[in-house]
Amino acid sequence: MLRQFRQLRPLSSGSHALSKQHHLPAAYYRGGTSRAVFFKQDDLPADRSRWDPIFRGVIGSPDPYGRQLDGLGGGISSLSKICIVGKPTHPDADIDYTFVSLGVKTPDVDYSSNCGNMISAVGPFAVDYGLVSPGPDSACVRIHNTNTAKIIYARFPVVDGEAASSGDFAIDGVAGTAAPVQLDFVDPAGSRTGKLLPTGNVRDEFDGIEASCIDVANPCVFVRAEDLGVAGNLTPDEITAHPGLLEQLDSIRRQAGVKMGLAGSLAKVPGSVPKICLVSAPERNARAAEQGQTEDKVDLLVRALSVGQPHKAVPITVALAIAAAARVPGSTVARVVSDQMVDEAGITLGHASGNLLVGATFDGDGILKFATVFRTARRLFEGRIFWKAD
Repeated sequence: MLRQFRQLRPLSSGSHALSKQHHLPAAYYRGGTSRAVFFKQDDLPADRSRWDPIFRGVIGSPDPYGRQLDGLGGGISSLSKICIVGKPTHPDADIDYTFVSLGVKTPDVDYSSNCGNMISAVGPFAVDYGLVSPGPDSACVRIHNTNTAKIIYARFPVVDGEAASSGDFAIDGVAGTAAPVQLDFVDPAGSRTGKLLPTGNVRDEFDGIEASCIDVANPCVFVRAEDLGVAGNLTPDEITAHPGLLEQLDSIRRQAGVKMGLAGSLAKVPGSVPKICLVSAPERNARAAEQGQTEDKVDLLVRALSVGQPHKAVPITVALAIAAAARVPGSTVARVVSDQMVDEAGITLGHASGNLLVGATFDGDGILKFATVFRTARRLFEGRIFWKAD
């Protein structure tokens, strides 16, 4: 046995030269039903072409095993995210916020969309790190999302100069309770295309399936579950396991992306936009009752996908788009949403992890002026984050 060990090659770095790890100040926050690594923009290289390798190394992508064990990603799209917060470049904002979505198994670094869940942590981060000064008991942070050029107001309680974490507000998909964060999205329509209806149509047809393309907070595509021959209350695992469903949805999404003007070809459509979502009318049966999503509890069933994966909750930007689509006569959403709202404050959505109320305010012409959701957020750690040299 000793002879066998002596024949082993000595440990080496192979073809790579040995080097120290890189590191930067960073923080890790949960925002809504997502998590992300936060950087202050001033701590990142001024040359933005150097950002992508840093973000891939920090998150642990690409990972052919799909687990991102060599970084802070969690193996799913909602945990493979970066947020950058810096000085404002908009006159009506206190800070700039740039969102980055990273592929899990791919090297994609995508700046094409906003994240409504993580934006709930942007205001608290800005307060916690002295980028804005809060009031004695609360803060209102005006956030300029650079991905969509839209303004969002974040309102939340403050304790001793820091964003409050403890509270009695709960959101579906997150265990326990925390302090509420109110998010008001101002004039969210036309985030990327400048139009509520980017194709000029209320409904389009892709692969023989009717779809409504709506651009509110993020470009989205809505298809009816029944048109695809599936139930509207499938779990994420059931969506993944259903033969050919993910491929069909991605085909529709890419065709919609081209028609919405987001890319010149199917292959160049970004992974993060347009989002695609299955919608259906709530039912009254045993499974709906078990999920708490009967017609007396929710106005609409939604099952969203993000970066090719079924989302465990509805992305906030998708929820905002649904609120607008429900008011567009003839849209795929309007055709299945309940006529009598469960809560007069807005539309109640039944998603894969529970229910979500989205408040929406429209003007006399039916244009969405702003939409409101409530989330929670929490700082998980802060310090220095490390990644390997290329």
